[in-house]
Amino acid sequence: MGSHSRNLALVTGATGFVGRRLCTALLERGYRVCAAVRSAESAQRLPADFEPCLIGEIGPATNWEAALGADVDVVFHLAARVHQLRDRAADPAAEFQRVNTAGSACLAEAAVRHGVRRFVYVSSVHAMCTLADDVLTEQSACAPSTAYGRSKLAAERVLQEVTGRTATELVVVRPPPVYGPGHLGNLSKLLKLAERGWPLPLGGIDNRRSLVFVDNLVDALIAVAEHSAAAGETFLVSDGDSVSLPELVSSAARAGGRSPRLLPAPTSLMKTIGRLTGKSDAVARLLGSLAIDDGKLRRALAWRPPVTLSEGLQSTMRWVRDAA
Repeated sequence: MGSHSRNLALVTGATGFVGRRLCTALLERGYRVCAAVRSAESAQRLPADFEPCLIGEIGPATNWEAALGADVDVVFHLAARVHQLRDRAADPAAEFQRVNTAGSACLAEAAVRHGVRRFVYVSSVHAMCTLADDVLTEQSACAPSTAYGRSKLAAERVLQEVTGRTATELVVVRPPPVYGPGHLGNLSKLLKLAERGWPLPLGGIDNRRSLVFVDNLVDALIAVAEHSAAAGETFLVSDGDSVSLPELVSSAARAGGRSPRLLPAPTSLMKTIGRLTGKSDAVARLLGSLAIDDGKLRRALAWRPPVTLSEGLQSTMRWVRDAA
């Protein structure tokens, strides 16, 4: 892999949970980092050693010329419009396509023009599906069920078209939910309740979920940026072990120094409550499985996550406890 002391990495989404960790890790490994930000206010929130580059809103007309310059070696495209509980857009589906699909294509076209060596696109397991009974691999069919997932899959396909037959090598990474100190995502409320010792009616749930600890995802992103075998490939990434919701809640309770209090409520009752309260989708996500097999990444790049699922959960729950 050699020295990367002269290499310049452009990171979009640099002020986000993963983006900040990625920028820091790249600096530690000898990269120069250009952090693409939407506003001067965002730039002020960056650590001093990140080089901010103002690009405004991401979309089909974003001007990337100043950000890319002549010597960007690798682009890490993390910025995206994500799920929003109270979406204020007049047409959310169109907005997902504008930012995630057309915006990604605009960046890739600029990267090709500037001779960028590698373009790492952080997609999502939601580009494949939201729930699945079978363990997913890269060969599994893609049938995204949300506007977000559809926009991410469409972005993958348009990026393949834009970079195909050019010198810019595309790598697509599809992570499951990302967690770590500072961020728990959709699980945060549930795990905080468990950490505080609340009894939860989740003992009857038998599902499997894959997660990825933020430092594991960052390590994988740098690996796919550097490794020759990653060029042109799509990879799933995870902590390795999958976990059931009761196991996750039990880990959270133990991290808070409490015994898990899981009540064995029948899942049929939970589905009925979901129907009666108009929360069927939320209950389905709670009960369902979404497990992945990231063996392709491990075999192709000899990659191993530096942090185990157990270690990742422990450090995250320490943060939950300290932040309570």
